[in-house]
Amino acid sequence: MPFVEVTSVSKSYWRRTGLRRVEMPVVRDVSLTLDRGETLGLVGESGSGKSTLARMILGLVAPTGGSIRVAGVEVGGPSTEALRRQMQPVFQDPAAALDPRMRVVDLVTEPLVIHRRSLQASTSRAALRRAAGELLRSVGMDESALDRYPHQFSGGQKQRINIARALALRPAFLVLDEPVSALDVSVGAQVINLLRALQRDLGLTYLFISHSMPLVRYLSTRIAVMQQGRIVETGAAEQLCAAPRQSYTRQLIAATPEL
Repeated sequence: MPFVEVTSVSKSYWRRTGLRRVEMPVVRDVSLTLDRGETLGLVGESGSGKSTLARMILGLVAPTGGSIRVAGVEVGGPSTEALRRQMQPVFQDPAAALDPRMRVVDLVTEPLVIHRRSLQASTSRAALRRAAGELLRSVGMDESALDRYPHQFSGGQKQRINIARALALRPAFLVLDEPVSALDVSVGAQVINLLRALQRDLGLTYLFISHSMPLVRYLSTRIAVMQQGRIVETGAAEQLCAAPRQSYTRQLIAATPEL
């Protein structure tokens, strides 16, 4: 059984035009799977429906049709709340994802506080501080960051803090939604290498969303190409990039230079 299974998923929004309500499809009959421990790259231009699909997989948006299962559990079903601990997002804008009024120690351990009963974890100040220090070390930072605020860090450091927070509940599945597009190329490369190392060490499964084919090719096991809400091509990363079947895929490859 695939670890993540998306079956015929669609999503539409309604917009009022004068006296009429018009249906606006965003995701159209998408099916895809992820095996445990692999990285599926989801690539397409802005507005192709990538982020909407990601939010549906995370259970943040309800699909109009179709079904999504993660670890054999239906997203949106009665066990969704427990499933949330198994899957965590890392968003595009590292600054916007961090509350500027909270110290790093509180940002990183907030998931542990929220889920303390189900995890049967200690939430004493000392225990949370130890946990925060371990999480920061796992992403290449040290305990000197614990009592500082987000504005005191660079963009790359903020994204590392976001990744540390995503790892707090020891999830099996991360949804990485354009995690380096807001960063300088060299800093983004360091974050991508960090993600590869974490996957190797922790056995994580990734859905990696990007509009950059070179980044997707570097990090992914397989690639799914999305255009106007549909999956138009899928395949092994190296094979798809070397011999794309669809003209749209060739355009994406030509539009972004090799890194």
